[in-house]
Order: sequence, then C-alpha cells, then structure tokens
Amino acid sequence: MSRRALFIAALAAFSIPQAALAQDIAVTNATLALGDGGAPIEHGTVVVRGGKVVAAGAGVAVPAGVPVVDGTGKWVTPGLFSAVTDLGLWDVEAVDESNDLEAGDSPFNAALDVMPALNPSSQHVAISRAGGVTRASVAAFNGHSIFAGQGAVIDLAADGAMVMKPRVFQFVELGEAGAKLAGGSRVAAHVALRNALREARELAALPAGAARQSDAMLTRVDAMALAGVVDGRQPLYVGVERAADIRAVLALKGEFPKLNLVLVGAAEGWLVAGEIAAAQVPVITMPLRDLPEQFETLAATQSNVGRMKRAGVKVAIGMFTGGNQPRYAPQQAGNLVALGKLPGAAGLSWGDAFAAITSIPAEISGYGGQSGNIRAGVLAPGAVGDVVLWDGDPLELSSAPLEVWIDGVKQPLENHQSRLKDRYKDLDKSELPKAYDW
Repeated sequence: MSRRALFIAALAAFSIPQAALAQDIAVTNATLALGDGGAPIEHGTVVVRGGKVVAAGAGVAVPAGVPVVDGTGKWVTPGLFSAVTDLGLWDVEAVDESNDLEAGDSPFNAALDVMPALNPSSQHVAISRAGGVTRASVAAFNGHSIFAGQGAVIDLAADGAMVMKPRVFQFVELGEAGAKLAGGSRVAAHVALRNALREARELAALPAGAARQSDAMLTRVDAMALAGVVDGRQPLYVGVERAADIRAVLALKGEFPKLNLVLVGAAEGWLVAGEIAAAQVPVITMPLRDLPEQFETLAATQSNVGRMKRAGVKVAIGMFTGGNQPRYAPQQAGNLVALGKLPGAAGLSWGDAFAAITSIPAEISGYGGQSGNIRAGVLAPGAVGDVVLWDGDPLELSSAPLEVWIDGVKQPLENHQSRLKDRYKDLDKSELPKAYDW
C-alpha cells in the first residue's frame, strides 16, 4: 500500500468513533440484584471480564489481577433496559428540525426505519445513562398511518455506535388512536391492518420482479417491510388499551398464525389476563395509570401489572416517551412493590418489579439469550457486562447510580443537567458567569 493510501486509511480510522476497550472489573461486598426476579443477595460479588459477566452471586471468588471496587453499603445491579422509548429521536420537541419522532407527510409508513435518525449525542441519552439505563428499544410515533414503522434496539454507551440491531420490530397503533388514523373507526383500522398483512404475504410469494395486483394500496417498500411480520421473523408491537381491543388483536392469529405479537399499553389487560397468558403474548405497559382518561381506559388500575403477572403474563414496564423518561423506571417499579402491601391491591415482589425494568424488557426485545442473541438485563455468566453501582436500593426514590459500565466499559455520567447543578449549586455570586452588557 502506498504512503498516500496509508495516510488516508489512518485519517479514516481516526474519523470513526472508536469503542473503548472493555475493562475487567469486580464489585464486591455489595447488595446484589441479579435482575432475574429473585430477591437481593447480601454481600454479593459480580465479576466482568472482556465485556461479559463471568460470575455473580454470594461467595464468588475474584480472579487474580482483576481490579476490585468495594461495594460495602452499596447496591450493584444489571443496567436498566427501557422498552419502547423515543431516545435519540429528538432534542427539542417543539423544534421541528431537531425532531424525528414522526413522519406525518411521508408517503411511506411501515418501511420507515428509525436507525438513520438516531443521535447518540442527544442529551436524553446522556441523562438516561446517568440514571442507570444501559439499553433500550426505540420506536417512532405514528404519522398519517396506523403503522409507525420499524424500531431498533440501542445501547447507551458514550462511543457513538448506539445501534445494536435495526428493524427489530414493527409498530402498529389500534384502539382509539388507530381508529382516528384509519378514518374514524376501529373497523377501518382493522381492515387497514389485515389488508396490509395480506398484501405483504402476497408480495412475498411473488417471483422477484413480478407485478403486484393493480388494487394494491401499500407502496411496494411498505409491503416488503411487513413481510417479516407476516412470517413471524419481526415482532408486531400493537398499541392497544381496552379489553375488547386486546381480544381483537389476539384473534389476528386465526388468520395470520405466525404473528409474533407484543401488546403495548393494555391498560385493561387485567380484564383479559387469562386470554393474554394463554396466547403467550407479552405486554409492555405504563404501570401507574389509574384514571379513566379515555373510554378505552375506563378500567385502568395500578393493579393491572400485578394482576396480569399473577395470571401468567410476561409484563415489562416501558412506554418511556416525552415526559415519562426512562430514568423514572425504578420509581415506577418501586411503586409496584409498595402497592403489594395494600389490602386488595396487586403489586409485585421486589425481585419481580426489578425484573420488569431489566430482564423482562430485554427478553421481549429479543435479548434474553434466545436464538443465539446476547443476553442483557441480568447479571449471569455470559450476559453483557452492563453493571450499575447504586448508593442505595435502586427502587427507592432517594437512590442514584454512582458508576455505570456498559459492555465492561466505564461510562461518563456527566450531562447537561449535572452541569447545571454544579454551576448553580451554591449562591456565591462570584462563581456565576458574567452577565451580558447591554
């Protein structure tokens, strides 16, 4: 290779964000939460080598040469996994130029892919990372169609390479919101959905380059994007709330038996929890809704998650968009623990509540170790080295992360909010920046 070619290659290498090397690390003598639904372990140890967890539990020996962090009086957990977020898609919501949440004027819908718009430098990413969130799924909002497009799974490491896997799931909105988008009726929304799935199935069966039927309503790229949904390769996330709408979604498998469904919302899920469990369909929901804000949420209750869990439904806490930030997940999980102590209410145990913001959303997102994928949301041998050291019980509102590692790499926790705090944490005016002279 010529000197000029070598020089160009070197410049190119420096221009690409380089992932930091994974560290070997052990945290000892901490209260250890594995994220698997079990109770916390006193005097626990977790060991990470080469970016992976190699051991976690009580009585774990630290290999020679591995740097040790003393966790006495602290808690150590896997990183939080936030399901269905808008992380990286906007900076200032009211400024259109910085907002890629929806594409209302686009001729496409199901084919939309969030990956090109994701911004690893977004302050929402940095703030969530400082809150202990290490991985998340990201979905766009609906524009003019019931289909919002294809979501991705990301990590929140400060290395510029955030996309773990693009086009992980397709999102469709039904219920009241879907009815409005489809022309004013749930009937229209279901016709639009079934027609789209049929067109995708028919297109997939055609020889390459063959003409489609003349009455096709979807663009070719939208129909192509739904092919993986019809054959079950790509999960279909369905935004739905009321019990009757949930039943209608579950009935889709009668015509499309390979659908890999995930319910998003399901405020009235507890009313049909047995049917959801029998269909083996997981749920991603906001846990603290208890107001009849809409007709489709008249039966909303904070006991929704606990009741679905008791019926055998796999339930994750998620839907972190807008003001419901991913870093609030521990508070919401903690409320479910407290709810379990109220007579007549249905909450979760500490272990189940913590799993609802770690291992369960990771499993629903395809990162439970199944099908050869990596395992996230747990501290177990072979899982990703996402570790958070907390100054107290992470489900207590007063606790906060002290250190965060992603893939064994220690992460910066500084962000815009922390800089503002440091700037104005005292009233010494001599430390304030000089005001403008007008």
